[in-house]
Amino acid sequence: MRIFKNFHFLLLVSLVVGACQQQEKATTATTNTAVTSPMTQSPITTTGSIEKLDESLDDIIKLGAKIEILARGFTWSEGPLWLPQENKLIFNDIPPNTMYQWSEKSGLQVYLKPAGYTGTTPRGGEIGANGLALDPDGRLVLCQHGDRRMARMDAPLNAPTPKYVTLADSYEGKKLNSPNDAVYKSNGDLYFTDPPYGLEKNMDDPAKELPYQGVYRVAKDGTVHLLTKELSRPNGLAFSPDEKKLYVANSDPDRAIWMVYDVQPDGSITNGKVFFDATDMLKKEPGNPDGLKINKDGILFATGPGGVLIFSPEGKHLGTIKTGQATANCAFNPDQTELYITAHMYLMRVKLK
Repeated sequence: MRIFKNFHFLLLVSLVVGACQQQEKATTATTNTAVTSPMTQSPITTTGSIEKLDESLDDIIKLGAKIEILARGFTWSEGPLWLPQENKLIFNDIPPNTMYQWSEKSGLQVYLKPAGYTGTTPRGGEIGANGLALDPDGRLVLCQHGDRRMARMDAPLNAPTPKYVTLADSYEGKKLNSPNDAVYKSNGDLYFTDPPYGLEKNMDDPAKELPYQGVYRVAKDGTVHLLTKELSRPNGLAFSPDEKKLYVANSDPDRAIWMVYDVQPDGSITNGKVFFDATDMLKKEPGNPDGLKINKDGILFATGPGGVLIFSPEGKHLGTIKTGQATANCAFNPDQTELYITAHMYLMRVKLK
C-alpha cells in the first residue's frame, strides 16, 4: 500500500471523494447488492463504461453516453423486444418463467406468466421463454425453453394471455432441444437456433432427442428446414439489412465465435465462415457470444465477453459497452437511438446516435 504523507494532498483527495460520494455509492450499491425481487431502479443509476477501440464509435454511440440501470433483481434476464405500438419493452427472466414489461411511464411490471413452460409437472432448469420476436402480423413469437418449441402468443399485445400456438416443436419426428433465439426474414420465414440450455441436464439430459444443435428455418407453409448442425451451441442470430447475410453466435467457451453465412434465394445458408473469434477474450472478460442485433447501417451489437461488442460489417471490433456482467441480449427502440440490454440481474440502456 502506498502511504501519502503530504497533508494538503490528503485534504484534496478527501474533498474530491466527498464530492463524488453519492454517485459512487449509488453505482456500487446498484451493481453489487443482491435484490430479493425484481424492481425498477429509482433513481436511475449508471455502471460500467464504454470502451472505444475505433474513432468511428463516436458515430454510433452518443457522446458521453452512460450505461443506465433501469431495473434489477432478475435471475437471468433475456430476450428484450421493443413493442412499438405499446411503447414499451418486454423481456424474460428465464428461471422464474416470467416475462416483464418496462416503460418510462409505468416502470417494471409482469407482462406474461408462464412464458416458457406450460406443463403441470414441476421441473428445474431454465424453463422460461428466451428470445422474442414479432411476426409479420405484429404478433408475439417466443422461444419457449420449457415447452421446447417455437410458439406464438394467441392473444393481442395489449392483453397478454399465456395461450400459445405451436409453430415448430420437432424436426424429422424428433423433439427440439430448446429454441433459444429467433428472427424473421421479410418474406415471413422464421429462423431460430436450438441449443440445449433449456433441458434440465443440458447435453446429458435423457429427454434430448436430437444428436446435434441446429439452426432452422420455418417456412411460411409451416415446414421446418435444418440449415446447419455444425455449431456446438448456436445462439443469437440476425440478418444484415439487405438480408443477404445471416450472422449466428456460438456460445461455446471452447469456440466462442460469431459465424456469417450467405443467404440463398431459397432461404438456405451457405459459405459459412468465422466473422469474429472471441475465444481468447473469455480468459479476461465474462460472457459468451449470445444475443445480437444489427442496425440499419449494418453495425453489429453482439453480447459477448465484457458486455456488448460492436462490430463493423467487415468484422472490425469498434468498441465494447462494458456492463461488468455476463450479458445476454440487446434490442433497439424503433428509431435505433436507444439500446436496451439484458445483463444477468439487470435491465440496462445506452443512448445511441
